[in-house]
Amino acid sequence: MAYIQAAKQQGDDAGCIFCDLPAEGDDEGTGILVRGELAFVILNSYPYNPGHLMVAPFRHVGDLVELETAEFAEVDTLLVRAIRALQAETEPHGFNLGMNLGRVAGAGIPDHVHWHVVPRWNGDTNFMPVVGETRVLPELLEETYARLRPRFDIA
Repeated sequence: MAYIQAAKQQGDDAGCIFCDLPAEGDDEGTGILVRGELAFVILNSYPYNPGHLMVAPFRHVGDLVELETAEFAEVDTLLVRAIRALQAETEPHGFNLGMNLGRVAGAGIPDHVHWHVVPRWNGDTNFMPVVGETRVLPELLEETYARLRPRFDIA
């Protein structure tokens, strides 16, 4: 129910999660798994699959071409760390890795670039998203955080 309530509270005027959540300073409470100097890794609160992570720069930038070289480098490093952490902890069969640039391209938060890292397993789709227009996750976000957080210390 907390998941549903949080989704209702978020709207276009809710601010930017990629700016607001890191500023809270509560990494466990906000799902931030690791912070770099210029970017961070966070659990997606509305995951496509268990372990769905996002990597974003701290700087509020909506256009990919505005990112500095150092920001790209750190994002790349964090994407690799995220994949290694997920491989070690959840043993997925593959990954979807990507981003949506602009609302028309499907970006839910078009004003702050971010990458999605979605672990995939053979047979991980079922009838619920197609017929029921809903997702079923076998693990609470807090449990996913607790399992993945230590992996970033060694990834």
